[in-house]
Amino acid sequence: MLTIFNRRELCITYRTEEQYRVRDVLADNHIKYLVKTSARSGTCRGRGFSLGTDTKMNYCYKIYVHQNDYDKAKFLIGR
Repeated sequence: MLTIFNRRELCITYRTEEQYRVRDVLADNHIKYLVKTSARSGTCRGRGFSLGTDTKMNYCYKIYVHQNDYDKAKFLIGR
């Protein structure tokens, strides 16, 4: 079970396709994960909207894994 005490942030992405790719890699390797989704209105490291922003990037996806799985997960997603 992932809790705030035993999880570690694996990555942050604004691209839905990238979020799906990371989730698929983790699931294929039996690594439990948690995805926190937020609107990109300044809640994701202070980045806000601006004119001309790509509408495909309106959401911020933070992906967390158990701290014991972090190194393996980081290797598997290629970061």
